[in-house]
Amino acid sequence: MTTSPRGPDARPLKVRVKSSRGRTTSSQKWLQRQLNDPYVARAKREGWRSRAAFKLIEIDEKLHLLRRGMRVVDLGAAPGGWSQVAAKKVGVSEGNGKIVAIDLLEMDHVTGVTFAQMDFLDPKAPEQLLAMLDGQADVVMSDMAANATGHKKTDHLKIVALVELAAEFARQVLAPGGCFVAKVIQGGTEGTLLGDLKRDFAVVRHLKPAASRADSAELYLVATGFRGKASPTASDDAEG
Repeated sequence: MTTSPRGPDARPLKVRVKSSRGRTTSSQKWLQRQLNDPYVARAKREGWRSRAAFKLIEIDEKLHLLRRGMRVVDLGAAPGGWSQVAAKKVGVSEGNGKIVAIDLLEMDHVTGVTFAQMDFLDPKAPEQLLAMLDGQADVVMSDMAANATGHKKTDHLKIVALVELAAEFARQVLAPGGCFVAKVIQGGTEGTLLGDLKRDFAVVRHLKPAASRADSAELYLVATGFRGKASPTASDDAEG
């Protein structure tokens, strides 16, 4: 790893990563990008688990989604950056609100956050989450991303499918008026998904926070004003 001399008033140096045996070109590029990412450095300075924390901070500053006393579900929470932000916003350190984080992977403890290592697709998950929250959620948020294959069309379909599943989970646990936040990719929320969200939420919009890398196709879908679960119709209640 190399740098160049600079004066006290110069811009931060760009770090160049030397090639190394056993390190692929893609991993070398990823490492160099991480080392030169101002949000990565800032996250370390400020104690956030990941640079993704700044994405949620910016979304919330624009839309004021997180308020004191709210119940929040963080899907695919590890390493915990979004859970940290939510915990601070709802005031869990003062005994306000509740944050429940879910992930298939283990996650180090975040003060004030209840963590469940589980699959949110488990049929029992919504019921378990509601019990952990002691009520319905005000916010369901997801920074999950499907594993990329490098094939644009395939990756598009995978992210749409993942967001559809997260949105269905949100419908099962959200209180009326609640909101759903999820990561998508550009062009990734057309058709049925967007139509269903517009039917079930008062407002649906897309945002690209400054903390999202310029070369990234990611966007954040924000659906607010959940209309609540539809009441069963007479035909639904009728015996077959």
